[in-house]
Amino acid sequence: MSNILDHVSLMVSDYARAKEFYARALAPLGIKLLMEHGEAGGFGRTKPELWIARGPASYQTAAQVATITPVHVALAAASRADVDAFHAAALAAGGRDFGAPGPRPEYHARYYGAFVLDPDGHNIEAVIHGGE
Repeated sequence: MSNILDHVSLMVSDYARAKEFYARALAPLGIKLLMEHGEAGGFGRTKPELWIARGPASYQTAAQVATITPVHVALAAASRADVDAFHAAALAAGGRDFGAPGPRPEYHARYYGAFVLDPDGHNIEAVIHGGE
C-alpha cells in the first residue's frame, strides 16, 4: 500500500451546485460521482475518494460549518492534456482560474498543474509529475 489517504471530504454551501461543478470539472480526469448519501457525494475513478457534503457532518456542529474554510486538493492526472482539459472544464462549470495549466518548476522540474477555485473557494488542482 503506497497511498496515505483513503478519502478527503470538502464542506460545500450548496450541494446541488457543487455536485454539478465537480461532475463537469472532474470528468476529463476520469473521475465521476460514484456514491451519494443525502447531501453528500463521493467522487472517484473506482471508489469514492473525494467527498463533497453540505454539513454539518456527524463530527461537526452547525457553527463549525457556518463559514466554509477553503482547502487545497490536488488530483492526479494521466497526462498534460488531461490537466489542460480539467482546467477548461472547471472554468466552463463555473470555477475561477487560480493558475493556468503549465509547468511549475518551483515545485520540481517535471511538475505540470492547473488550479481552479470551486464555488466555495476550495483550491482544486490537477497535476502530473512528468509525462507529456
